[in-house]
Amino acid sequence: MDQRAIQQEFEDQFNDVVSRLQTKQFFQSDWDIASFAVFLIFIGMVVLLVILVFIRCCCCCCCDDEQPRRRKVGIENMALEP
Repeated sequence: MDQRAIQQEFEDQFNDVVSRLQTKQFFQSDWDIASFAVFLIFIGMVVLLVILVFIRCCCCCCCDDEQPRRRKVGIENMALEP
């Protein structure tokens, strides 16, 4: 594509966005609304997971010394010793 075609396509897209903003009609069909809802749900889940990881990391860093150390439970298998 040459430069002029790219510039014309960009202007058409920009004019389309501006006209939708002026008419307050952001979505053309129900599929647009559904895809936008799926996109928002996906972004929300990603943000939620990042927040949960952040909380988990903060709790592990701060409370790591207070947790008792785990001990081995059971018997020791002497047959595995060389």
